[in-house]
Amino acid sequence: MAKESSHAAHAAGTHRIVVIVDENSNPFELGCATEIFGLRRPEIGRDLYDFRLCSPQPRTLMRDGFFTLTGVTDLEAADEADTLIVPNRPDIEVPRRPAVLDAVRRAHTRGARLIGFCSGAFTLAEAGVLDGRRATAHWQWADSFRARFPSVHLEPDVLFVDDGDILTAAGSAAALDLGLHVVRRDHGAEIANSVSRRLVFSAHRDGGQRQFVERPMPDLPDESLAPLLAWARERLDSPLAVSDLAARAAVSPATLHRRFQAQLGTTPWTWLTGERLALACRLIERGESRFEVVARRSGLGTAANLRALMRRETGITPSAYKRRFGPQAN
Repeated sequence: MAKESSHAAHAAGTHRIVVIVDENSNPFELGCATEIFGLRRPEIGRDLYDFRLCSPQPRTLMRDGFFTLTGVTDLEAADEADTLIVPNRPDIEVPRRPAVLDAVRRAHTRGARLIGFCSGAFTLAEAGVLDGRRATAHWQWADSFRARFPSVHLEPDVLFVDDGDILTAAGSAAALDLGLHVVRRDHGAEIANSVSRRLVFSAHRDGGQRQFVERPMPDLPDESLAPLLAWARERLDSPLAVSDLAARAAVSPATLHRRFQAQLGTTPWTWLTGERLALACRLIERGESRFEVVARRSGLGTAANLRALMRRETGITPSAYKRRFGPQAN
């Protein structure tokens, strides 16, 4: 593998993402990071990130010896990262290399963003950067994580946790969810949707959705919500209520609520609000500057409601979102 990704040089102003790969790392999460952050984006017209891999050793044996990774740059590249993705691996009881932990600490001290996929939360916690912070990890390791790192506020039932400058994903597939969340946070909903389309993956699963844990199979599994969700997405500007969704699905509101919890890990109203907010973001990115119009077309009602929801969910106002992700920002 070449020492750098397709981004041969660190272009001025381009956000650099560096992935540390260590012995026995999982190739799936490495693939997720590469697919989301490392590919050229001709469909967008510009590259989103400067991306590279690094390792503490010249030859890195990947999980269970499936293959050996060679030719990547050394660990010094981690000191140039704006975002550092830490190594994850299934042998959670084996301590991480001191050199890797030191690189994580240095990155945190200088203000770099840190990301841990799956068992990468153990790397972050072992480095001491998660003390007093929120994080998640795969549900099957929750008890072990709590026992080893009691000062970390573990949230074991969610897909991912965004705690500002430190983000963690629960499991392998959740790495895709978190990666797309990072793209959305950095570049807006429209570009995140473009990346998800290339992945043929859901553009947005909220981090608060539950992990898929082992449960007994029901005798009669619920029907898929996909047709109902598609129907609702075409009518976001209408005054839809949960009762309307239930009527469309020909079930009671209580049954609909149970199906949403079982299949999406959220409530009908929370899902509907999230879809409306995502539409509002896309409208702003496409150039609609009249926030009353954005609120009406996305079904959020008023500009005041739009401002309140955007501040709560994205941390910024519609005006700030427009400056950051509107047409004039590109």
